[in-house]
Amino acid sequence: MSKTIIPAGYSPRLGPYETQTAIGLIKHTFELNLCRALNLKRASAPLFVDGGRGLNDDLNGVERPVVFDVKETGKTAEVVHSLAKWKRMALKEYGFHAGEGIYTDMNAIRRDEELDNLHSIYVDQWDWERIITPEERNLDFLKEIVIKIANAVCDTSEVVARIYPNVGSSLVREVSFVSAQQLEDLYPGFSPKERENEYIKEHKTAFIIGIGDVLKSGEKHDGRAPDYDDWALNGDLLMWNETLGCAFELSSMGIRVNAESLKAQLKKAECEWRSGLEFHKKLLAGELPLTIGGGIGQSRLCMLLLGKAHIGEVQVSVWDENTKAECKKAGIPLL
Repeated sequence: MSKTIIPAGYSPRLGPYETQTAIGLIKHTFELNLCRALNLKRASAPLFVDGGRGLNDDLNGVERPVVFDVKETGKTAEVVHSLAKWKRMALKEYGFHAGEGIYTDMNAIRRDEELDNLHSIYVDQWDWERIITPEERNLDFLKEIVIKIANAVCDTSEVVARIYPNVGSSLVREVSFVSAQQLEDLYPGFSPKERENEYIKEHKTAFIIGIGDVLKSGEKHDGRAPDYDDWALNGDLLMWNETLGCAFELSSMGIRVNAESLKAQLKKAECEWRSGLEFHKKLLAGELPLTIGGGIGQSRLCMLLLGKAHIGEVQVSVWDENTKAECKKAGIPLL
């Protein structure tokens, strides 16, 4: 069931077409900032991949990919959920080295997504991946990359504020690092989202470390597929959204699994059968580079920097009748 929240007194600060122009500015500016910060080069990305190769990401393991048959090949293709595993394969094929990486415009369809102010069945993000050395597989290096991404976001925000002073966002550059277990310990009895809201409301910008593994309570902070991020070396970057009054996830990222952590996580997730898939066999055989990577929401970033209340104000998607009626009543123009 969709759920739309209308902030009290909300009124769009930019009209629909002015919003489109501002979206172009944000995307161009942030791409430049991200590439400079992480030494990335642009690469073309697939909209779909062959089914059965293990290249598509399973996210929480329950989402159904959009599947269709290809007449000429007689095989089935799947619209991507994200590109975490595809990028790692691409870096090897392109001959990249440690310290070098790629970014892509990733477009996906997540048919099972619940619709609300922040979620749509259409997903657009900058998917990036960079090769690392064995010595860089640690939390300190992960934190360095997170800080660079947070600074790229804030640098972009300053550019937007100069051109559109009436929509400027007050963002905090300093990143507070906290583990998912520390959050559970700090806020016993709270749900994961309630913990995020309490912590981000105080710290404004934070990175929650350790997504996917089971906490002391026996629950997970959030789901994460077992075959791309290392659950001990990953996390989510969140900033406080003044318009909606909530913690706002901008990026999911992490140092990727090596052979050892892949085996352990597949066992925990009870899906060791995946070790026989093409991607997993290459990784277990040591044929793929060690990497760090993630996704940064394009529509999410535009929402935050333009002070928008609904993701439908910055992207074109399909909405249920209730969402359309609520937004129309509140004067929120869905693109």
